[in-house]
Amino acid sequence: MTVRGDVPFVPLPGHTRARSDREPPGTGRRRDGKPAWYLPTALIVDAAGAAAPVYMTLCLAGEAHAVRYAAVMAGVWVLVRASRTRYAWRNLGERGNAAPLLRDWLILVALLAVVRAATGEGPPFHLELAGLLACLPVTVTCQGLTHRHLLARRRAGQAVRRALVIGEAAALDGLVNHLARRTDHAFVAVGVCPIGDDDPNLVAPVTARLDRQTPAQPSGDSSPVLAAARRLEVDLVFVVSGPSMASERLRRLSWAVYEDGRPLVVVPGLTEVVQRRVSVSSSAGLTMLHVAPPVRRGAALLLKAVTDRLGAALLLVLLVPVLVGVAIAVRLDSPGTILHRQIRVGRGGRQFSMAKFRTMVAGAELLRHKLTGTNEHDGLMFKMRRDPRITRVGRVLRRFSLDELPQLVNVLQGHMSLVGPRPPLPDEVAEYNEVELRRLSVKPGLTGLWQVSGRSELSWDETVALDLRYVDNWSPAGDFGILCRTLRAVFEGNGAY
Repeated sequence: MTVRGDVPFVPLPGHTRARSDREPPGTGRRRDGKPAWYLPTALIVDAAGAAAPVYMTLCLAGEAHAVRYAAVMAGVWVLVRASRTRYAWRNLGERGNAAPLLRDWLILVALLAVVRAATGEGPPFHLELAGLLACLPVTVTCQGLTHRHLLARRRAGQAVRRALVIGEAAALDGLVNHLARRTDHAFVAVGVCPIGDDDPNLVAPVTARLDRQTPAQPSGDSSPVLAAARRLEVDLVFVVSGPSMASERLRRLSWAVYEDGRPLVVVPGLTEVVQRRVSVSSSAGLTMLHVAPPVRRGAALLLKAVTDRLGAALLLVLLVPVLVGVAIAVRLDSPGTILHRQIRVGRGGRQFSMAKFRTMVAGAELLRHKLTGTNEHDGLMFKMRRDPRITRVGRVLRRFSLDELPQLVNVLQGHMSLVGPRPPLPDEVAEYNEVELRRLSVKPGLTGLWQVSGRSELSWDETVALDLRYVDNWSPAGDFGILCRTLRAVFEGNGAY
Protein backbone atom coordinates (compact mmCIF):
# COMPACT_ATOMS: atom_id res chain seq x y z
CA MET A 1 0.00 0.00 0.00
CA THR A 2 1.28 3.43 -0.93
CA VAL A 3 0.27 6.93 -0.08
CA ARG A 4 0.65 9.54 -2.78
CA GLY A 5 1.60 12.78 -1.16
CA ASP A 6 2.94 14.58 -4.24
CA VAL A 7 -0.41 16.01 -5.34
CA PRO A 8 -0.64 19.71 -4.42
CA PHE A 9 -3.68 21.22 -2.80
CA VAL A 10 -5.65 23.27 -5.30
CA PRO A 11 -8.45 25.36 -3.77
CA LEU A 12 -11.71 25.71 -5.66
CA PRO A 13 -12.60 29.11 -7.12
CA GLY A 14 -14.03 31.26 -4.37
CA HIS A 15 -13.34 28.59 -1.74
CA THR A 16 -10.92 29.23 1.10
CA ARG A 17 -9.59 26.75 3.59
CA ALA A 18 -11.76 26.50 6.66
CA ARG A 19 -10.04 26.54 10.03
CA SER A 20 -13.09 25.85 12.17
CA ASP A 21 -16.78 25.17 11.99
CA ARG A 22 -17.27 28.86 11.14
CA GLU A 23 -15.33 31.38 9.14
CA PRO A 24 -13.59 34.16 11.08
CA PRO A 25 -15.99 36.62 12.73
CA GLY A 26 -17.30 39.34 10.46
CA THR A 27 -17.29 37.36 7.21
CA GLY A 28 -21.02 36.62 7.46
CA ARG A 29 -20.52 33.16 5.93
CA ARG A 30 -20.59 29.65 7.27
CA ARG A 31 -17.91 27.12 6.43
CA ASP A 32 -20.14 25.52 3.78
CA GLY A 33 -20.43 28.87 2.01
CA LYS A 34 -24.09 29.56 2.73
CA PRO A 35 -24.59 33.25 3.55
CA ALA A 36 -25.55 33.97 7.14
CA TRP A 37 -28.63 35.92 6.02
CA TYR A 38 -30.45 32.76 4.89
CA LEU A 39 -31.75 32.05 8.41
CA PRO A 40 -33.03 35.52 9.42
CA THR A 41 -34.55 35.95 5.97
CA ALA A 42 -36.48 32.69 6.27
CA LEU A 43 -37.70 33.61 9.77
CA ILE A 44 -38.78 37.13 8.80
CA VAL A 45 -40.52 36.04 5.59
CA ASP A 46 -42.40 33.21 7.30
CA ALA A 47 -43.51 35.46 10.15
CA ALA A 48 -44.54 38.32 7.87
CA GLY A 49 -46.16 35.93 5.39
CA ALA A 50 -48.45 34.65 8.14
CA ALA A 51 -49.04 37.88 10.06
CA ALA A 52 -49.76 40.34 7.24
CA PRO A 53 -52.57 38.46 5.45
CA VAL A 54 -54.21 37.42 8.73
CA TYR A 55 -54.11 41.02 9.95
CA MET A 56 -55.60 42.37 6.72
CA THR A 57 -58.31 39.69 6.62
CA LEU A 58 -59.38 40.35 10.21
CA CYS A 59 -59.30 44.12 9.72
CA LEU A 60 -61.55 43.87 6.66
CA ALA A 61 -63.95 41.75 8.70
CA GLY A 62 -64.00 44.38 11.45
CA GLU A 63 -62.44 42.11 14.08
CA ALA A 64 -60.97 43.67 17.20
CA HIS A 65 -57.49 42.62 18.37
CA ALA A 66 -56.38 41.93 14.78
CA VAL A 67 -52.78 42.79 15.67
CA ARG A 68 -52.72 40.33 18.56
CA TYR A 69 -54.18 37.47 16.54
CA ALA A 70 -51.82 38.16 13.63
CA ALA A 71 -48.81 38.09 15.96
CA VAL A 72 -49.97 34.80 17.46
CA MET A 73 -50.41 33.25 14.00
CA ALA A 74 -46.94 34.37 12.96
CA GLY A 75 -45.36 32.96 16.12
CA VAL A 76 -47.15 29.62 15.85
CA TRP A 77 -46.25 29.28 12.16
CA VAL A 78 -42.57 29.92 12.87
CA LEU A 79 -42.61 27.47 15.80
CA VAL A 80 -44.21 24.76 13.67
CA ARG A 81 -41.60 25.25 10.96
CA ALA A 82 -38.77 25.28 13.51
CA SER A 83 -40.01 22.09 15.19
CA ARG A 84 -39.90 20.40 11.79
CA THR A 85 -36.22 21.45 11.31
CA ARG A 86 -37.06 23.70 8.34
CA TYR A 87 -34.58 26.27 9.67
CA ALA A 88 -31.77 23.77 10.21
CA TRP A 89 -28.67 24.99 8.39
CA ARG A 90 -28.45 21.85 6.28
CA ASN A 91 -31.94 22.53 4.86
CA LEU A 92 -31.73 26.27 4.16
CA GLY A 93 -31.51 26.98 0.45
CA GLU A 94 -31.79 23.33 -0.56
CA ARG A 95 -34.38 22.20 -3.07
CA GLY A 96 -37.50 20.70 -1.55
CA ASN A 97 -40.92 19.69 -2.78
CA ALA A 98 -44.27 20.99 -1.67
CA ALA A 99 -45.11 18.07 0.62
CA PRO A 100 -43.19 19.26 3.74
CA LEU A 101 -44.65 22.75 3.43
CA LEU A 102 -48.19 21.41 3.05
CA ARG A 103 -47.71 19.16 6.08
CA ASP A 104 -46.46 22.11 8.13
CA TRP A 105 -49.48 24.16 7.11
CA LEU A 106 -51.92 21.36 7.98
CA ILE A 107 -50.27 21.03 11.40
CA LEU A 108 -50.73 24.77 11.91
CA VAL A 109 -54.42 24.57 10.98
CA ALA A 110 -54.91 21.53 13.24
CA LEU A 111 -53.30 23.33 16.19
CA LEU A 112 -55.53 26.35 15.71
CA ALA A 113 -58.61 24.14 15.49
CA VAL A 114 -57.69 22.34 18.72
CA VAL A 115 -57.03 25.60 20.58
CA ARG A 116 -60.28 27.08 19.35
CA ALA A 117 -62.26 23.98 20.36
CA ALA A 118 -60.64 23.98 23.81
CA THR A 119 -61.03 27.69 24.58
CA GLY A 120 -63.91 28.81 22.39
CA GLU A 121 -62.11 32.09 21.81
CA GLY A 122 -60.78 33.81 18.74
CA PRO A 123 -62.07 35.21 15.47
CA PRO A 124 -64.18 33.08 13.10
CA PHE A 125 -62.14 30.10 11.98
CA HIS A 126 -62.84 30.64 8.28
CA LEU A 127 -61.27 34.10 8.51
CA GLU A 128 -58.11 32.71 10.09
CA LEU A 129 -57.97 29.99 7.45
CA ALA A 130 -58.40 32.47 4.61
CA GLY A 131 -55.60 34.63 5.96
CA LEU A 132 -53.23 31.72 6.50
CA LEU A 133 -53.61 30.49 2.92
CA ALA A 134 -51.37 33.34 1.80
CA CYS A 135 -48.39 32.09 3.82
CA LEU A 136 -48.01 29.12 1.43
CA PRO A 137 -47.07 31.06 -1.74
CA VAL A 138 -44.98 33.50 0.33
CA THR A 139 -42.88 30.69 1.81
CA VAL A 140 -42.63 28.89 -1.55
CA THR A 141 -41.38 32.08 -3.22
CA CYS A 142 -38.78 32.69 -0.51
CA GLN A 143 -37.53 29.10 -0.72
CA GLY A 144 -37.33 29.28 -4.51
CA LEU A 145 -35.35 32.52 -4.57
CA THR A 146 -32.97 31.30 -1.86
CA HIS A 147 -32.43 28.04 -3.73
CA ARG A 148 -31.64 29.88 -6.96
CA HIS A 149 -29.11 32.05 -5.10
CA LEU A 150 -27.49 28.95 -3.61
CA LEU A 151 -27.30 27.23 -7.02
CA ALA A 152 -25.57 30.28 -8.48
CA ARG A 153 -22.95 30.14 -5.72
CA ARG A 154 -22.38 26.43 -6.30
CA ARG A 155 -21.91 26.93 -10.03
CA ALA A 156 -19.16 29.38 -9.09
CA GLY A 157 -17.46 26.76 -6.91
CA GLN A 158 -18.76 28.23 -3.65
CA ALA A 159 -21.09 26.88 -0.97
CA VAL A 160 -19.72 23.38 -1.57
CA ARG A 161 -18.48 20.58 0.65
CA ARG A 162 -15.12 19.07 -0.21
CA ALA A 163 -15.20 15.28 -0.39
CA LEU A 164 -12.65 12.47 -0.49
CA VAL A 165 -14.04 9.46 -2.38
CA ILE A 166 -12.97 5.88 -1.61
CA GLY A 167 -13.79 2.84 -3.73
CA GLU A 168 -12.78 0.61 -6.60
CA ALA A 169 -11.70 2.40 -9.78
CA ALA A 170 -14.82 1.69 -11.85
CA ALA A 171 -17.11 2.73 -9.01
CA LEU A 172 -15.10 5.92 -8.45
CA ASP A 173 -15.50 6.84 -12.11
CA GLY A 174 -19.27 6.51 -11.89
CA LEU A 175 -19.73 8.54 -8.71
CA VAL A 176 -17.28 11.36 -9.42
CA ASN A 177 -18.54 11.81 -12.98
CA HIS A 178 -22.13 11.83 -11.74
CA LEU A 179 -21.33 14.56 -9.20
CA ALA A 180 -19.42 16.57 -11.80
CA ARG A 181 -22.29 16.51 -14.31
CA ARG A 182 -24.72 18.17 -11.91
CA THR A 183 -24.56 21.40 -9.93
CA ASP A 184 -27.72 20.98 -7.84
CA HIS A 185 -25.81 19.51 -4.89
CA ALA A 186 -23.16 20.59 -2.41
CA PHE A 187 -20.42 18.01 -3.05
CA VAL A 188 -17.15 18.38 -4.95
CA ALA A 189 -14.69 15.49 -5.14
CA VAL A 190 -11.26 17.01 -4.48
CA GLY A 191 -9.46 13.68 -4.17
CA VAL A 192 -9.97 9.95 -4.68
CA CYS A 193 -8.61 6.90 -2.92
CA PRO A 194 -8.85 3.86 -5.22
CA ILE A 195 -8.80 0.33 -3.85
CA GLY A 196 -6.40 -1.88 -5.77
CA ASP A 197 -3.95 -1.12 -8.55
CA ASP A 198 -6.40 0.12 -11.20
CA ASP A 199 -6.37 3.85 -11.90
CA PRO A 200 -9.66 5.73 -12.28
CA ASN A 201 -10.16 7.92 -15.35
CA LEU A 202 -10.84 11.11 -13.42
CA VAL A 203 -9.68 14.69 -13.14
CA ALA A 204 -9.71 14.41 -9.35
CA PRO A 205 -6.22 13.55 -8.07
CA VAL A 206 -5.36 10.19 -6.55
CA THR A 207 -4.33 11.19 -3.04
CA ALA A 208 -4.08 7.74 -1.44
CA ARG A 209 -4.39 4.10 -2.39
CA LEU A 210 -5.62 1.09 -0.43
CA ASP A 211 -4.81 -2.59 -0.88
CA ARG A 212 -7.56 -4.78 -2.29
CA GLN A 213 -7.12 -7.17 0.63
CA THR A 214 -8.33 -6.13 4.07
CA PRO A 215 -5.30 -5.11 6.20
CA ALA A 216 -4.60 -6.92 9.46
CA GLN A 217 -4.87 -3.69 11.46
CA PRO A 218 -7.45 -0.90 11.01
CA SER A 219 -4.62 1.63 10.71
CA GLY A 220 -3.67 0.05 7.38
CA ASP A 221 -6.71 1.78 5.90
CA SER A 222 -7.23 4.67 8.26
CA SER A 223 -3.69 6.12 8.12
CA PRO A 224 -3.60 6.90 4.37
CA VAL A 225 -7.25 7.95 4.31
CA LEU A 226 -6.91 10.38 7.21
CA ALA A 227 -3.62 11.73 5.86
CA ALA A 228 -5.32 12.55 2.55
CA ALA A 229 -8.41 13.96 4.26
CA ARG A 230 -6.34 16.32 6.40
CA ARG A 231 -4.08 17.37 3.55
CA LEU A 232 -7.05 18.26 1.33
CA GLU A 233 -9.07 19.63 4.26
CA VAL A 234 -12.13 17.66 3.18
CA ASP A 235 -15.48 18.11 4.87
CA LEU A 236 -16.61 14.50 4.52
CA VAL A 237 -15.59 11.09 3.18
CA PHE A 238 -17.56 9.17 0.57
CA VAL A 239 -17.25 5.38 0.39
CA VAL A 240 -18.59 3.65 -2.72
CA SER A 241 -19.68 0.23 -1.53
CA GLY A 242 -18.18 -2.81 -3.22
CA PRO A 243 -16.71 -6.23 -2.50
CA SER A 244 -13.37 -4.76 -1.42
CA MET A 245 -14.87 -2.24 1.01
CA ALA A 246 -17.76 -3.75 2.94
CA SER A 247 -18.87 -5.18 6.27
CA GLU A 248 -16.10 -5.24 8.90
CA ARG A 249 -13.55 -3.32 6.84
CA LEU A 250 -15.96 -0.47 6.28
CA ARG A 251 -16.94 -0.50 9.94
CA ARG A 252 -13.32 -0.16 11.07
CA LEU A 253 -12.68 2.68 8.65
CA SER A 254 -15.76 4.49 9.95
CA TRP A 255 -14.29 4.48 13.47
CA ALA A 256 -11.25 6.43 12.36
CA VAL A 257 -13.17 8.86 10.16
CA TYR A 258 -15.67 9.67 12.91
CA GLU A 259 -12.92 10.12 15.50
CA ASP A 260 -11.26 12.57 13.12
CA GLY A 261 -14.43 14.66 13.22
CA ARG A 262 -15.61 14.03 9.67
CA PRO A 263 -18.89 12.50 8.44
CA LEU A 264 -18.70 9.26 6.47
CA VAL A 265 -21.25 8.69 3.71
CA VAL A 266 -21.74 5.25 2.14
CA VAL A 267 -23.01 5.36 -1.45
CA PRO A 268 -24.89 2.10 -2.17
CA GLY A 269 -25.12 2.46 -5.95
CA LEU A 270 -28.78 3.49 -6.17
CA THR A 271 -29.48 6.46 -8.44
CA GLU A 272 -32.62 8.50 -9.16
CA VAL A 273 -34.50 6.96 -6.21
CA VAL A 274 -36.09 9.55 -3.93
CA GLN A 275 -35.63 9.30 -0.18
CA ARG A 276 -39.27 8.49 0.60
CA ARG A 277 -38.95 5.21 -1.34
CA VAL A 278 -35.98 4.03 0.73
CA SER A 279 -36.09 2.68 4.27
CA VAL A 280 -33.42 1.04 6.42
CA SER A 281 -33.68 -2.02 8.63
CA SER A 282 -31.29 -4.30 10.50
CA SER A 283 -31.48 -8.08 10.63
CA ALA A 284 -28.95 -10.76 11.49
CA GLY A 285 -26.33 -8.06 11.98
CA LEU A 286 -26.87 -6.75 8.45
CA THR A 287 -27.98 -3.28 7.41
CA MET A 288 -30.59 -3.51 4.65
CA LEU A 289 -31.97 -0.89 2.28
CA HIS A 290 -35.58 -1.44 1.26
CA VAL A 291 -36.64 0.23 -2.00
CA ALA A 292 -40.40 0.65 -2.34
CA PRO A 293 -41.90 0.14 -5.81
CA PRO A 294 -43.17 3.12 -7.81
CA VAL A 295 -46.77 4.14 -7.11
CA ARG A 296 -49.01 2.55 -9.75
CA ARG A 297 -52.31 2.07 -7.91
CA GLY A 298 -54.23 3.01 -4.80
CA ALA A 299 -55.58 6.22 -3.32
CA ALA A 300 -52.69 8.36 -4.60
CA LEU A 301 -53.38 7.37 -8.20
CA LEU A 302 -57.11 7.99 -7.72
CA LEU A 303 -56.27 11.43 -6.35
CA LYS A 304 -54.17 12.14 -9.44
CA ALA A 305 -57.01 11.14 -11.78
CA VAL A 306 -59.55 13.29 -9.93
CA THR A 307 -57.15 16.24 -9.75
CA ASP A 308 -56.40 15.95 -13.47
CA ARG A 309 -60.03 16.09 -14.52
CA LEU A 310 -61.09 18.78 -12.08
CA GLY A 311 -58.02 20.87 -12.85
CA ALA A 312 -58.49 20.53 -16.61
CA ALA A 313 -62.17 21.45 -16.38
CA LEU A 314 -61.44 24.50 -14.23
CA LEU A 315 -58.64 25.69 -16.50
CA LEU A 316 -60.78 25.29 -19.62
CA VAL A 317 -63.46 27.49 -18.06
CA LEU A 318 -61.01 30.13 -16.83
CA LEU A 319 -59.06 30.23 -20.09
CA VAL A 320 -62.01 30.58 -22.47
CA PRO A 321 -61.05 34.19 -23.40
CA VAL A 322 -57.46 33.12 -24.06
CA LEU A 323 -58.53 30.12 -26.13
CA VAL A 324 -60.86 32.26 -28.25
CA GLY A 325 -58.20 34.93 -28.74
CA VAL A 326 -55.56 32.42 -29.80
CA ALA A 327 -57.99 30.71 -32.18
CA ILE A 328 -58.75 34.04 -33.89
CA ALA A 329 -55.03 34.88 -34.15
CA VAL A 330 -54.22 31.51 -35.73
CA ARG A 331 -57.06 31.85 -38.24
CA LEU A 332 -56.03 35.37 -39.29
CA ASP A 333 -52.29 34.67 -39.45
CA SER A 334 -52.12 31.99 -42.16
CA PRO A 335 -54.32 29.64 -44.20
CA GLY A 336 -55.19 26.33 -42.58
CA THR A 337 -57.07 24.82 -39.69
CA ILE A 338 -57.09 26.33 -36.20
CA LEU A 339 -56.25 23.04 -34.51
CA HIS A 340 -53.58 20.57 -35.54
CA ARG A 341 -54.22 16.96 -34.60
CA GLN A 342 -51.63 14.23 -34.25
CA ILE A 343 -51.71 10.61 -33.19
CA ARG A 344 -49.68 10.24 -30.02
CA VAL A 345 -48.88 7.25 -27.81
CA GLY A 346 -50.14 7.16 -24.24
CA ARG A 347 -49.92 4.87 -21.25
CA GLY A 348 -49.36 1.23 -22.13
CA GLY A 349 -48.81 2.04 -25.81
CA ARG A 350 -52.43 3.09 -26.43
CA GLN A 351 -52.74 5.67 -29.20
CA PHE A 352 -54.97 8.75 -29.07
CA SER A 353 -55.62 11.91 -31.04
CA MET A 354 -53.92 14.95 -29.48
CA ALA A 355 -54.92 18.50 -30.39
CA LYS A 356 -52.72 21.62 -30.45
CA PHE A 357 -53.18 25.08 -31.83
CA ARG A 358 -51.59 25.09 -35.28
CA THR A 359 -48.21 26.83 -35.19
CA MET A 360 -46.93 25.75 -38.62
CA VAL A 361 -47.94 26.37 -42.20
CA ALA A 362 -50.44 24.04 -43.81
CA GLY A 363 -48.82 20.78 -44.96
CA ALA A 364 -45.90 21.08 -42.53
CA GLU A 365 -45.78 17.32 -41.96
CA LEU A 366 -45.19 16.75 -45.68
CA LEU A 367 -42.25 19.17 -45.58
CA ARG A 368 -40.58 17.50 -42.60
CA HIS A 369 -38.66 14.92 -44.66
CA LYS A 370 -36.95 17.74 -46.55
CA LEU A 371 -35.62 19.13 -43.27
CA THR A 372 -34.43 15.86 -41.74
CA GLY A 373 -30.79 16.76 -42.28
CA THR A 374 -31.19 19.97 -40.30
CA ASN A 375 -32.51 18.33 -37.12
CA GLU A 376 -30.77 19.98 -34.14
CA HIS A 377 -31.81 17.31 -31.65
CA ASP A 378 -29.55 14.33 -30.99
CA GLY A 379 -32.32 11.79 -30.41
CA LEU A 380 -35.61 10.63 -31.85
CA MET A 381 -37.38 14.00 -31.60
CA PHE A 382 -37.19 16.50 -34.46
CA LYS A 383 -36.32 20.04 -33.31
CA MET A 384 -35.03 23.18 -35.08
CA ARG A 385 -34.47 26.60 -33.55
CA ARG A 386 -35.42 28.39 -36.76
CA ASP A 387 -37.88 25.95 -38.28
CA PRO A 388 -39.09 27.67 -41.48
CA ARG A 389 -42.48 25.96 -41.18
CA ILE A 390 -43.44 27.91 -38.04
CA THR A 391 -45.75 30.89 -38.56
CA ARG A 392 -45.41 34.33 -36.96
CA VAL A 393 -48.19 33.68 -34.47
CA GLY A 394 -46.87 30.16 -34.01
CA ARG A 395 -43.56 31.46 -32.66
CA VAL A 396 -45.38 33.49 -30.01
CA LEU A 397 -47.60 30.56 -29.08
CA ARG A 398 -44.60 28.25 -28.71
CA ARG A 399 -42.67 30.87 -26.75
CA PHE A 400 -45.36 30.84 -24.05
CA SER A 401 -46.59 27.24 -24.61
CA LEU A 402 -50.07 28.51 -25.53
CA ASP A 403 -50.25 26.01 -28.39
CA GLU A 404 -50.51 23.22 -25.79
CA LEU A 405 -53.75 24.49 -24.19
CA PRO A 406 -56.15 22.33 -26.29
CA GLN A 407 -54.53 19.30 -24.66
CA LEU A 408 -56.61 20.13 -21.59
CA VAL A 409 -59.40 18.35 -23.49
CA ASN A 410 -57.18 15.25 -23.70
CA VAL A 411 -56.66 15.48 -19.94
CA LEU A 412 -60.41 15.75 -19.42
CA GLN A 413 -60.91 12.65 -21.60
CA GLY A 414 -58.36 10.67 -19.58
CA HIS A 415 -55.80 10.24 -22.36
CA MET A 416 -53.31 12.55 -20.68
CA SER A 417 -52.46 13.95 -17.26
CA LEU A 418 -51.66 17.48 -16.18
CA VAL A 419 -48.15 16.29 -15.31
CA GLY A 420 -46.22 13.48 -16.98
CA PRO A 421 -43.67 12.63 -19.70
CA ARG A 422 -43.92 14.23 -23.14
CA PRO A 423 -46.43 12.34 -25.37
CA PRO A 424 -44.37 10.66 -28.12
CA LEU A 425 -45.21 10.03 -31.77
CA PRO A 426 -45.78 6.44 -32.97
CA ASP A 427 -42.67 6.52 -35.19
CA GLU A 428 -40.60 7.59 -32.18
CA VAL A 429 -41.99 4.75 -30.04
CA ALA A 430 -41.19 2.27 -32.82
CA GLU A 431 -37.49 3.02 -32.25
CA TYR A 432 -37.59 2.90 -28.44
CA ASN A 433 -35.35 0.46 -26.62
CA GLU A 434 -36.48 -1.38 -23.49
CA VAL A 435 -35.40 1.45 -21.19
CA GLU A 436 -37.15 4.15 -23.21
CA LEU A 437 -40.37 2.10 -23.35
CA ARG A 438 -40.65 2.57 -19.60
CA ARG A 439 -41.74 6.15 -20.31
CA LEU A 440 -45.09 4.65 -21.35
CA SER A 441 -45.73 3.30 -17.83
CA VAL A 442 -47.68 6.46 -16.95
CA LYS A 443 -49.97 8.84 -18.80
CA PRO A 444 -48.19 11.54 -20.80
CA GLY A 445 -48.53 15.04 -19.43
CA LEU A 446 -49.35 18.58 -20.46
CA THR A 447 -46.22 19.56 -18.51
CA GLY A 448 -43.47 17.62 -16.78
CA LEU A 449 -39.86 17.59 -15.68
CA TRP A 450 -38.82 17.98 -19.32
CA GLN A 451 -40.92 21.14 -19.62
CA VAL A 452 -39.45 22.81 -16.53
CA SER A 453 -35.83 21.70 -17.04
CA GLY A 454 -34.94 23.24 -20.39
CA ARG A 455 -37.28 21.59 -22.90
CA SER A 456 -35.67 21.52 -26.35
CA GLU A 457 -32.29 22.54 -24.91
CA LEU A 458 -31.99 19.06 -23.39
CA SER A 459 -30.36 16.13 -25.14
CA TRP A 460 -32.35 12.98 -25.83
CA ASP A 461 -30.59 11.11 -23.03
CA GLU A 462 -31.35 13.93 -20.58
CA THR A 463 -34.99 13.94 -21.66
CA VAL A 464 -35.30 10.19 -21.13
CA ALA A 465 -33.54 10.41 -17.75
CA LEU A 466 -35.95 13.11 -16.55
CA ASP A 467 -38.98 11.16 -17.72
CA LEU A 468 -37.78 7.97 -16.03
CA ARG A 469 -37.09 9.90 -12.82
CA TYR A 470 -40.71 11.03 -12.91
CA VAL A 471 -42.04 7.55 -13.74
CA ASP A 472 -40.16 5.93 -10.85
CA ASN A 473 -40.68 8.62 -8.22
CA TRP A 474 -44.11 10.09 -8.95
CA SER A 475 -46.03 11.62 -6.04
CA PRO A 476 -48.89 14.14 -5.66
CA ALA A 477 -46.52 16.62 -3.99
CA GLY A 478 -44.06 16.20 -6.85
CA ASP A 479 -46.81 17.01 -9.36
CA PHE A 480 -47.71 20.13 -7.39
CA GLY A 481 -44.08 21.26 -7.44
CA ILE A 482 -43.81 20.72 -11.20
CA LEU A 483 -47.01 22.72 -11.79
CA CYS A 484 -45.58 25.61 -9.76
CA ARG A 485 -42.30 25.48 -11.69
CA THR A 486 -44.22 25.36 -14.98
CA LEU A 487 -45.49 28.90 -14.44
CA ARG A 488 -41.93 30.22 -14.24
CA ALA A 489 -40.78 28.09 -17.19
CA VAL A 490 -43.62 29.41 -19.36
CA PHE A 491 -42.83 33.06 -18.61
CA GLU A 492 -39.09 32.58 -19.07
CA GLY A 493 -39.52 30.58 -22.28
CA ASN A 494 -36.17 28.79 -21.98
CA GLY A 495 -35.81 26.04 -24.59
CA ALA A 496 -39.14 26.85 -26.25
CA TYR A 497 -38.90 26.59 -30.06
